Amino acid sequence: MGERRAEGPSGFWAVAAALTVTMVGTTLPTPLYPALQRRLGFDDLTITVLFAIYAGGVLLALVFLGRVSDLIGPRPVLMAGLGAAAFSALAFLSGTGLTGLLIGRLLSGLSAGMVTGTATVALAELAPPDRHGRATLVATASNTLGLACGPLLSGLLAALGLFPLVAPFMVHLALVIVVGAGLWLAPELTSPRPMPTRARSRFHIDWPTLPREVRPVFPAVAVGMFACFAMLGLVAAVEPAFLTRLLNVTNPLLSGGVVFAMFAGSALSQVATRRLRAASALVAGCAIVLVAVFGFATALFIGSAALIVFSTIVIGIGQGLAFRAAVAISSARSPSDERSGTMSSFFLVVYLGISVPVVAAGYAADATGLRTAGIGFTAAVAALLLTALITTTRARIGEIQ
Repeated sequence: MGERRAEGPSGFWAVAAALTVTMVGTTLPTPLYPALQRRLGFDDLTITVLFAIYAGGVLLALVFLGRVSDLIGPRPVLMAGLGAAAFSALAFLSGTGLTGLLIGRLLSGLSAGMVTGTATVALAELAPPDRHGRATLVATASNTLGLACGPLLSGLLAALGLFPLVAPFMVHLALVIVVGAGLWLAPELTSPRPMPTRARSRFHIDWPTLPREVRPVFPAVAVGMFACFAMLGLVAAVEPAFLTRLLNVTNPLLSGGVVFAMFAGSALSQVATRRLRAASALVAGCAIVLVAVFGFATALFIGSAALIVFSTIVIGIGQGLAFRAAVAISSARSPSDERSGTMSSFFLVVYLGISVPVVAAGYAADATGLRTAGIGFTAAVAALLLTALITTTRARIGEIQ
């Protein structure tokens, strides 16, 4: 089984651009949900269902396609992911109401599931052996930068009154086409591994895997990531409703800007702490998110818009720190020929964290009200983060850079 070969920098940055643009589409609708809710007449639970359908699309892609790039190389998988992102934008532009939203979110999830793990592994393998830490940083920062720019773009266009429910998706479609062309024209990214006979002869699902080298540290990583991304999911899905209905903040640019600031804080913390060892960064990141979660709950209780904005940004900072560390730990511990399966398992945990708790929060909001559900949600996340801190300090993660 031959080693993969790294090409020039053009392939590396083409993959990073594909990851960034794909993730832009996943958060693009966030500031638009209140307007869509008024136009189409759906409730808070529907918003969380839309978010969960996105996460379900991610999980489907990870489960069924988690190791495909190991067999055929990353370019076809990345191109397919960009294609799904393009069709997602077209679904939002179709004018078919809630059905279009549901289809668009499902396709957006499929695109993220195909691109995130594949791009993360491809960047690690395109980088020189002595620059693995840089590749991990580019992967996590590209992911987070895309998540940040989505709500900022749609919030800005909505605030300017430039066809707020149309223009963001047209812009994203154009970006997908440009990046797809760049990826198609880039030099061959990596050499696919020889395809097993069983995969050639009949359809076979290569489930996400967890090599024995990763298993001792994965529980600590998984609990922390589940908790951090559960909080991110709440912010991305429901924070515009918190601001609009509980705190009387109706400007879509502000709600989009808050989500942007959270993800921007995540990206900046990844860059600023790149020299901090991974084990230390994971503990520090979870601790920062824990403090911010208490601030977020307090903001909901006393009705402070300023505190909820500040706490949201701090959540992003802590999540970015923990996310970079978790990716580095999982990738470094995994054998090169099983890295795609490992990262698919990793992102399964991430997207389960984004989806399942947020849907539960939607049901709770219908039963108890938005404020009570939000406070209860933060209490559950705080308990998970405490568990993550205890598990992480006991696990022998080692000092991975």
